[in-house]
Amino acid sequence: MERGKFIGTLALGAIGISTFGKVKPIEGEKFKGDCQTTNDILGPFYRVGSPKRSSLLNAGIKGAELQIAGQVFGKDCIKPLAGYLVEIWQCDTEGNYDNTSDEFRLRGSQLTNAKGEYKFTTIFPGKYLNGKEYRPAHIHFRISKPNGPELISQIYFQNDPSIVKDQWASHPKAKQRIVPLFPIGEKGGLGVNFNIYMNA
Repeated sequence: MERGKFIGTLALGAIGISTFGKVKPIEGEKFKGDCQTTNDILGPFYRVGSPKRSSLLNAGIKGAELQIAGQVFGKDCIKPLAGYLVEIWQCDTEGNYDNTSDEFRLRGSQLTNAKGEYKFTTIFPGKYLNGKEYRPAHIHFRISKPNGPELISQIYFQNDPSIVKDQWASHPKAKQRIVPLFPIGEKGGLGVNFNIYMNA
């Protein structure tokens, strides 16, 4: 699917580069983390008001079932953050986004629980043309809290050949957001674990 205006969203591009997974003591039992999840472009297909739900499998949605789960942590890389709104959105297997329907197909949101956990059931996304190249399969994330920090990001999937030609997915700061898939269930389902580290 052609996305002629996609380049126009470059101004919304990601800004922050970090090295993941380092936690070091600074004073007494305090810790300073270096694990912040990097930003990515918002893209032109974000919609305000996606329904709060854990399953995005509306009637008629086709594709391999995909479960996305993880936790949202603070900037110390340790403290789970409760009450953060996690929104996700994606295209269908044909590369189309639902930009207008009341169903908000393949869009959903939920608040993290006391352990900072979230979980969505959706489908593995398709691809669409951005100019002459296909964007790699991806899922958009927006994590926010009133009067708190906001993160806009995306995940990609390991071994996707479209990553190397995509200016956002191939950027070094996206490396830790290229996630492995693993099988779940007995019916060909897929799973992804994506922990999110906020500047909070």
